Amino acid sequence: MLKYSYTNNERQKMIVEHNLKFITEFKEGHPVTYQMQMLDESVRVEMLEGMLKELVGTRLTSILDEINANGSYAILKVAN
Repeated sequence: MLKYSYTNNERQKMIVEHNLKFITEFKEGHPVTYQMQMLDESVRVEMLEGMLKELVGTRLTSILDEINANGSYAILKVAN
């Protein structure tokens, strides 16, 4: 999704929101797999996305700082 942001004393910013796709594979016959199968698809996706964001998101800070250190034209951030 393309957004434009205007703030005081700042030039116009273009913000591009994008998504990465992940796949979670569950082991056949495992009790957790059975529990996940009992949930609605939307609940599974929401739960797994939340867990992934908690696990990976906090670790991305140092990586993003390194990537953005030389960011002369674009800065990468984690969206809420």
